[in-house]
Amino acid sequence: MARYTGSVCRLCRRETMKLYLKGDRCYSDKCAVERRNYPPGQHGQGRGKLSNYGLQLREKQRIRRIYGLGEKQFRDYFKEADRQKGVTGTNFLVLLERRLDNAVYRLGFANSRAEARQLVRHDHFRLNGKKANIPSMLLRPGDKITVAESSRQIGAISDSLEALPRRGLPPWLELDKAAYEGVFKNLPTREEMNLPVQEQLVVEFYSK
Repeated sequence: MARYTGSVCRLCRRETMKLYLKGDRCYSDKCAVERRNYPPGQHGQGRGKLSNYGLQLREKQRIRRIYGLGEKQFRDYFKEADRQKGVTGTNFLVLLERRLDNAVYRLGFANSRAEARQLVRHDHFRLNGKKANIPSMLLRPGDKITVAESSRQIGAISDSLEALPRRGLPPWLELDKAAYEGVFKNLPTREEMNLPVQEQLVVEFYSK
């Protein structure tokens, strides 16, 4: 699978919004979006009005980049959401929020989703007491995520936990900071997710 290796700040500028891909830097005055809030490139400041298709594409790219997914994996999540009962757009976002790497990030064990993926792959977490090293594992209500005993002294995890109050803890998660443990309490509602995206545009994009 092709992997983006360029500047992630460039991605935020392309979407003209903070995607929080760089952890602490996104909250500082060094944030690229704060300094240059227009798309990168020679014609970044001269881009015209987007067509309906352009708006749908940008929204799809924005959500895909927030969660750090490849195109095929992202599309597969949409297909799964479309098969489920209920509102496809909401189902889609819930599936993305159920990913193990996303929950690790949301609980404050990592500064970004990319860092969370790396920590998960390196066996630093346990899911319901068992080894869990697949970032795309989908959580169910009641699942318990714990930092492995041998990994609790890792500076990146401790530093990220200290910075959690700045991001806030979502209501569908519960954190026991002292025990390095979190619980996925329930599936989030659309209102609780509070994401600045229009998932309906993604539904329209893939429904063509």
